[in-house]
Amino acid sequence: MNATAPVRRLTVLYDAECSLCAFLRDWLLRQPKLVPLELVPAASEEARRRFPGLDHGATLDEITVIGDAGQVYRGPAAWVVTLWALREHRPLAHRLSTPAGARLAKGAVLAAAKWRGAQGQRGGAPWGGQVYRRADGWSYAPGSGWSYTAPGCADGTCAPRQPHRR
Repeated sequence: MNATAPVRRLTVLYDAECSLCAFLRDWLLRQPKLVPLELVPAASEEARRRFPGLDHGATLDEITVIGDAGQVYRGPAAWVVTLWALREHRPLAHRLSTPAGARLAKGAVLAAAKWRGAQGQRGGAPWGGQVYRRADGWSYAPGSGWSYTAPGCADGTCAPRQPHRR
């Protein structure tokens, strides 16, 4: 990957079985773009064929965007680069790329992840009213907002990932 290569096209991998992800895909398709976006279902045969080096299970957990020169963006950075590609949202992307904006972008990604989790992990069940809990690994600091550390990861040893259920 050439880190200085210009970005001329982005591929957004999204969870096709997640109602929020599908809504955002449709919204992205309607937006005027400065950089073309291709929207490909995460972990699909097309995604696996086009990006064989990716952890495709992880792309179902976290938005992943790939630039045409091989750049890979995940989580908040993926949201920011996607907004950067949109004509009407590029100024917002520039604000979110600052240290203060990055905290806001991270908070938005955490909120979306929490919402997805409340939907039965893969978009099926109605919201069950769950809240952020310290026992689940969530913490809040007034200066930086919500953060998540998986239980058991504080000492550097994390439980293995659970396989995705389809």
